[in-house]
Amino acid sequence: MPSVPAARNVLRVIIYLSDQTGPTHAATIARDLDLPRSSVYHLLTALQDAGFLLHFPEERSYALSPLLGELGSSVDRAGRLRRLGAPLLARLIAEAPVPVVAQIGTLSGTDVVYAAKESGLRAPATVSAIGVRLPAHLTATGRAILAALDRAQVRALFPTADALAVRGASGPRTMRAFEATLQTARERGWASERDEITAGYASVAAAALDRRGTPVAAVTLTYRTAVVDAATEQLLGQATRRGAAALSQRMQGRR
Repeated sequence: MPSVPAARNVLRVIIYLSDQTGPTHAATIARDLDLPRSSVYHLLTALQDAGFLLHFPEERSYALSPLLGELGSSVDRAGRLRRLGAPLLARLIAEAPVPVVAQIGTLSGTDVVYAAKESGLRAPATVSAIGVRLPAHLTATGRAILAALDRAQVRALFPTADALAVRGASGPRTMRAFEATLQTARERGWASERDEITAGYASVAAAALDRRGTPVAAVTLTYRTAVVDAATEQLLGQATRRGAAALSQRMQGRR
């Protein structure tokens, strides 16, 4: 494969700047990336001319422009997740010891939105479907993602118990109970819910991470509670962890 160092260095600069909290000096970029300062200035000029960088002349610093975010937003993220995750969901269904529905969901405010769904033979009929929104704190999908978020972010989404919308008589009603639910998910590496969305159904889920370690989706398995004991639930929870790890690698471009 031919070497394209200039293209690689452009990508390194973009990735580096995306991790910064504010505008950065060219000399700092050159030092941290171990690149010649002259090369960095050429790269920055090319990126600025293309509209990908903002230059702050008074501060002699650079930051990414909104153009990159606009390009990213134009991509069908849900469609991308479906393409990346569908083979993984099919594998989970084939390996599950009981009939399951396999799904991938993302966080949208205090809701989860389902981006992909596959059902095995004799799988339960679920209320979740692609595009359906459900309260994040009541679903295994949402709990898996929330448990992997920074606690400050979770508190910003759910500042008080009033934010914990109650669906019937189920779900945590206090912040202490909510935090305990998330802590259990952190300790196990997967989240669960039982009868909190639909009576007679339960789910387990694990979070998938992007290259920064941010939870951007969760892999979920839903099944009938009557056919699953504690040992089988543990097996299914571990299966979602493996599925989420595989999805993480795919989203990060590692597989």
